[in-house]
Amino acid sequence: MRWKNVRRSQNVEDRRGQRAGRRMPGRGGGMKVGGGAGIVLLLLGLFFGQDLIGPLTSGGATGGAPQIGAQTRLDRNNTEVRTNDQAKDFIASILGTTEDVWGPLFRQAGQTYQPPKLVMFSDGVTSACGFTSSAAGPFYCPGDSQVYIDLSFFRELQRMGAGGDFAQAYVLAHEVGHHVQNLLGVSMAVQRRQRTLPKAQANRLSVLTELQADCYAGVWAHHAHKQYQLLEPGDLEEGMNAASKIGDDALMRSAGRQAHPDAFTHGSSAQRQQWLYQGLETGDPQQCDTFQGAS
Repeated sequence: MRWKNVRRSQNVEDRRGQRAGRRMPGRGGGMKVGGGAGIVLLLLGLFFGQDLIGPLTSGGATGGAPQIGAQTRLDRNNTEVRTNDQAKDFIASILGTTEDVWGPLFRQAGQTYQPPKLVMFSDGVTSACGFTSSAAGPFYCPGDSQVYIDLSFFRELQRMGAGGDFAQAYVLAHEVGHHVQNLLGVSMAVQRRQRTLPKAQANRLSVLTELQADCYAGVWAHHAHKQYQLLEPGDLEEGMNAASKIGDDALMRSAGRQAHPDAFTHGSSAQRQQWLYQGLETGDPQQCDTFQGAS
């Protein structure tokens, strides 16, 4: 991916190294959306799937995968100072492209896009949705309109053979897709409906929500490439491979479990490939209505 010369967003807060206290979410906190509890915990033998990612196979790509974990030093007050933090630069650059994509798309629809803040943390974090451990992976909290990510999550992806800069950007674009859903009122509508449904049907709504975020990630990639020539040869194939690796069915089988569609929360490999490609091909958010025809 060609990301190094892209504008960096200022909507990034670095809480790495800070200790997060545990507290209950306040009123209106909302339910975390799109968290990574899937990949990390499933690989430990627990439940199901997680957000996107895929291995990067093209050697020598421009602006390759950023190194996780910055070089650090201590200032005269013995406070840790990060230097040469390429991972943070990468995150800020990709977030900047999401702002540059969704801002115009919202304006075309007669609406105003309000960018989310992205919070980088380590070990655990407290949000309007409550305390969350790093084991849960990246997530979006509609209560404070913020995306949260512990960059160590990318190391877990690498251990799975799912590293690379496009994979990491895909994760972020998916979570921003949940922010788009929040702005459009989709998130709250889904959560209200889920409270009235049996677990299997509630899970089905979760799948449709996650697949729409996949499609929105594809929409981002479509327009970001048009604006910045962001993607390089092989990135599309890597995205399709990513979607196949992180479907609920693939993750359940990799954990030694039989795939049970009623327990899916993010969608099968085939479904994730389908909706990611839908967004990539059309670049049209209107083509991301995964709920069409759903009762």
